[in-house]
Amino acid sequence: MSVIVWWLVTVVLVAVHSASARVVELDWEVEYKFWWPDCKEGIVMAINDQFPGPTIDAVAGDIVIIHLTNKLSTEGVVIHWHGIRQRGTPWSDGAAGVTQCPINPGETFTYNFTVDKPGTHFYHGHYGMQRSAGLYGMMIVRAPKEKLRYDGEFNLLLSDWWHQSTHSQELALSSSPMRWIGEPQSLLINGRGQFNCSQAAYLSNEGKRQCTFRKNDQCAPETLRVRPNKVYRLRIASTTALASLNLAVEGHKLEVVEADGNYVKPFTVDDIDIYSGETYSVLLRTHSSPTKKHFISVGVRGRKPNTTQALTVLSYVDAPESARPTIPPPVTPRWDDYNRSISFSNKFFAAKEYPPPPEKSDEQLYLLNTQNLIDGHTKWAINNVSLSVTATPYIGAIRYGLSSLSYLKSPAKELVESYDITKPPVNPTTTKSSGIYKFPMGIVVDVVLQNANVLKGKISEIHPWHLHGHDFWVLGYGDGKFRPGVDEKKYNLKNPPLRNTVALYPFGWTALRFVTDNPGVWFFHCHIEPHLHMGMGVVFAEGVDRIAKMDIPDEVLGCGLTRKWLMNRGRH
Repeated sequence: MSVIVWWLVTVVLVAVHSASARVVELDWEVEYKFWWPDCKEGIVMAINDQFPGPTIDAVAGDIVIIHLTNKLSTEGVVIHWHGIRQRGTPWSDGAAGVTQCPINPGETFTYNFTVDKPGTHFYHGHYGMQRSAGLYGMMIVRAPKEKLRYDGEFNLLLSDWWHQSTHSQELALSSSPMRWIGEPQSLLINGRGQFNCSQAAYLSNEGKRQCTFRKNDQCAPETLRVRPNKVYRLRIASTTALASLNLAVEGHKLEVVEADGNYVKPFTVDDIDIYSGETYSVLLRTHSSPTKKHFISVGVRGRKPNTTQALTVLSYVDAPESARPTIPPPVTPRWDDYNRSISFSNKFFAAKEYPPPPEKSDEQLYLLNTQNLIDGHTKWAINNVSLSVTATPYIGAIRYGLSSLSYLKSPAKELVESYDITKPPVNPTTTKSSGIYKFPMGIVVDVVLQNANVLKGKISEIHPWHLHGHDFWVLGYGDGKFRPGVDEKKYNLKNPPLRNTVALYPFGWTALRFVTDNPGVWFFHCHIEPHLHMGMGVVFAEGVDRIAKMDIPDEVLGCGLTRKWLMNRGRH
């Protein structure tokens, strides 16, 4: 089955449901609230007085309408629907400065889009560092006819938490010299963690304080209650701002069946690595014993951890309420065992119903990830350009032909052959731009992400890259510097997984392929919040001629030069 035929079949299947599709319509208000996410009081961004925000539950083909009112006093807000491709509604993607203007305080903006494919997704703020402030929630899109068989399901939304405010973090990262924000104080499971105590202290000799909870404590863990000899689907999403994570359930295997809203060839593991922006479904089979409790552990991978594990409990229904797990939580694998990480990534293959990718690409884009300086300010850059999103949304600039704007010019597309990725940059100076890559409709694009050394020392960090508006095939990973004409021979062109987020490992490369079949303007960026804040991203514009004919709602573009354009149009 060709890619085009498979895509048409998918559209038809969703359309069958859409004929009787329901409308999921919600009224949301975003505002700051005092909260106790990790048993220490802080301030969160809440939706309708909830943290995390309400879970959206829809069926593929449904229309989702969210009336979002900004009740923040002094800042704008947007929400990105992570994993939703926004076919036909790119202005609802929720990327400030790219697909819309921020929603001003006191104003209401309506997101209206169709959820076109099933899967485990989530939503989050995409303006400044509002995701880090707690603006996120789960989004479950069910299949009209689910192929997986299970008896129940649980959602696990994973995040990290700082006691320093996000406004302070933004200022610190933008200062000269940069003040690094450090590792998170806590990890949260469904918005709940423990900073100053441990649920498993009674099993340890480390001198930690044992957690005790009252009935309505906001940091008290949510217990997963299961029955013996059943199968449960765990829908897991990571909205972390910085941390790469590992999740394990003591005494239980995990069968991975879905990644980023796409079915994969099932495989079984003891634990999973999950990077910021990724989602998974795993099947957990319970044992015959009805009276035990088991720890679920979430720990840091990819960075030297200074954050304790997040814990919750899997409790069999007949276990006494007062009982506690008798076995310590699973130990998180060593943070810098990258061979283990890559081995896990290489276990993913597309489920048999998915077609292989096109055999060849029409364009190749090489993106070198580096850490650089601009006037003493530490930045992340792509091909020596640090991204700066301006006040005029890209989609509006293209729609109304504001071609005089400098950010409509594309930066470089190729690797510098002489660049040594194993050493700090010889010339650390970079430039700031809002560079955009333009692609015509209907072509196949390869993107090779290339990692490199940071400014000082011998360090290369993990970067999870997320593409808006698309799924892509992950063709492969490699160590060292990518060799055009050589490393392409290593690509998996038979059954690579479809993802929307992929890890770039230290001193290595990751290759992906996608088809430009969704006209719009799409963010492609590192999903680590501080890295994006410091410039680690690019923008893809597909089908510029089609964007110029789109009927974009005026309220999307009421800022920057598009605001002036709309005001002038109104005078005539």
